[in-house]
Amino acid sequence: MFTLYHKLLSKRPILIQSITTVNHVCYDIGDMIAQQGIEKQGWGHHDMSRTVRMASFGGLFAGPTLSYWYRYLDRIVKTPSPAKGLLYKVLLDQVVFAPFFIGAFFSVQGLFEGKSVKDIQDKLSQGYTTALIGNYKLWPAVQVVNFYFTPLNYRLLVTNIIATGWNAYLSTINHKSQVKE
Repeated sequence: MFTLYHKLLSKRPILIQSITTVNHVCYDIGDMIAQQGIEKQGWGHHDMSRTVRMASFGGLFAGPTLSYWYRYLDRIVKTPSPAKGLLYKVLLDQVVFAPFFIGAFFSVQGLFEGKSVKDIQDKLSQGYTTALIGNYKLWPAVQVVNFYFTPLNYRLLVTNIIATGWNAYLSTINHKSQVKE
């Protein structure tokens, strides 16, 4: 199975990483963990459209965006010192990409939910800072290990594995930031 994945990944990295992101447990299972494990909604009250929105975000936005971002970082960060290269990649990832990605997450979820621009702005004001602070507690350490040990084509897979729990957290924050109608 891994050999086939490697072969396909070598031929079509962006496509395979996007498919892996939507089909991987990271977004749909992350939301199920949020609804059932954290929010204790019970399967009878499970919001399947919310789970579909999370999975759609993973496959349509997160997979391609992260795949291109990791390639871009490898292309622009050129230094003779591996330690400096690692530091630059993690800093760029956390200072440039993470704030953008978290904002995009809440905005796209708002669009998927049919929210108005004003409601999306409210959603951002309610959830963005909390999510960004949470990001800084987890992702810098993950990315140090990921950028140092993981070959480029497999970085998104590593991110997806860790993101299962992270996406439960994001889904919960997104749900709590719902504008009450």
